[in-house]
Amino acid sequence: MDDDSEFITRLISFGLSEKEAQVYLHLLKYGPKPPSLLAKSLKTYREDVHRMLTGLIDKGMVNPSLDSPTVYAAVDLETALDSALKKHEAELREMEMKKQELQELSRQQLFRPSDEFSTYKIIKSVKEVMVTINSLASSLEEEVLACCSEKVPILVSLYGGFQALKEFIDRGGKVKVISDIP
Repeated sequence: MDDDSEFITRLISFGLSEKEAQVYLHLLKYGPKPPSLLAKSLKTYREDVHRMLTGLIDKGMVNPSLDSPTVYAAVDLETALDSALKKHEAELREMEMKKQELQELSRQQLFRPSDEFSTYKIIKSVKEVMVTINSLASSLEEEVLACCSEKVPILVSLYGGFQALKEFIDRGGKVKVISDIP
């Protein structure tokens, strides 16, 4: 894995989309640019660049200039990551409140258990992988089958997923992984 792809992978695990990570890295490496030059450098459409820049502004990772045409500059990495962390912490607090509300509402309902059916979940992003592994690991009972790309095991190891799976195995569970590692 080269330095750029490793950096992008880490940014993705921090909550950015792959394209947002590419735009942010490009701005960090090459300095402020207008959207048209970013689109040309990244070999993509200007509309995509505008969408990514809007997302990065919302995350506090990019600032627009007051000039015309607008030039966009990456916020220094430490400030950007602190901003992203604060946003995730606020989202987490909100989710905790919603969880408590749902738990209270569930106590008032009669739900039918679905223990007699096997289920599966299709996971489409790195963020979903980490959330799913960490939330399900403690409730797993028998077996896990994972089909993943070559990057997923690396990310799982970076964020403690293997520890959760090890605890599952120690409880008598089985883990099977199918990967496209060459």
